[in-house]
Amino acid sequence: MGRITTTGLSWSVKGHRLLDSIEMAAEDGKIVGLLGPNGSGKSTLLRLLAGLRRPDTGTVRYDDTSLHDLGRRVLARRLAVVEQDVSAHNHVNVRQVVELGRTPFRGRFDALTEHDRRIVDAALERTDIADKQHQSWHTLSGGEKQRTQLARALAQEPQEILLDEPTNHLDIRHQLELLDLLTSLDITCVVALHDLNLAARYCDHIVLLDHGQVAAAGVPETVLTPDLIESVYDVNVLVDREPTTGTLRITYLAATATGTTPTKAMQLDPQ
Repeated sequence: MGRITTTGLSWSVKGHRLLDSIEMAAEDGKIVGLLGPNGSGKSTLLRLLAGLRRPDTGTVRYDDTSLHDLGRRVLARRLAVVEQDVSAHNHVNVRQVVELGRTPFRGRFDALTEHDRRIVDAALERTDIADKQHQSWHTLSGGEKQRTQLARALAQEPQEILLDEPTNHLDIRHQLELLDLLTSLDITCVVALHDLNLAARYCDHIVLLDHGQVAAAGVPETVLTPDLIESVYDVNVLVDREPTTGTLRITYLAATATGTTPTKAMQLDPQ
C-alpha cells in the first residue's frame, strides 16, 4: 500500500499561519496534484508530508501509521522526495547522486551490491540521463539535475514520491516524459505543479490551495472550473476539451486583478 492522508494539518511561522486545517488524501497508486498561486502553501505542505517540518496541529498518516510513529529509516525505505533546491551535490557525478537512493537499504560502510547497481542502471535509463552518468553534477543544466533527482528517487524503489515543481527547468518533451513516467509507476505521487493543463492531463486528484487553505479538492473536472480558477488565480479562463485527445483544456483569457489590462488570449496546452 501507499496511502497518504492528513487531518487538520496546520503550520505557522512567528504566529502567521501558513497552512490551516488541511484535509487531504492521496490514494494508493494515484497522482495527486497540488495547485495554487505562489505562496499558497504547496511547498510547505510537501515538507510537512515528508516529515521535514512538524505541524502545529493535525496528523500525517502513511497507510494506518502516523508519520510521527514511523522511524526515519522505515520512512526512507518507502518515501522519496524530489525538491526544487538540488544544489548540494557539487562534488559528485550523476551516477553517485542516483546511488544515494540506495542508502536506506545499506549499512553505513556497505558497498553497493550487484542488485543495487542494476536498480541504479534502470533508474538512469528510465529518466533518460544514463548518457550523463559520469558527468559532474555541477556541469548539468537545470533540467538534467531535475531528471537526476528523479532517478535518485526511483532508485529508492519507493511506495510514495513527493515532488515539488518537478517540471521546472524541463523542456516540453521532458515535461511530458517525466509525467508519463509517473503515471506508469503505480506509485502514489503528490506533485506540486503550476501548469494547470499538465495537472488536468496527468492528475487523478487535485488539491487546490489558496492562502494556506484547501479551496477545492477532487477530480480535475470538478476543481478546474472557470469560477474556481478566477477565485484563486484572478484570471478569466475558458475551460473546454482538447479536440484530438479529449483532455480538459484551460485557455487563459485575461487577468482580473485591479489595475491589470486585458491581454490577448493565450492557450497553454501541453499537446
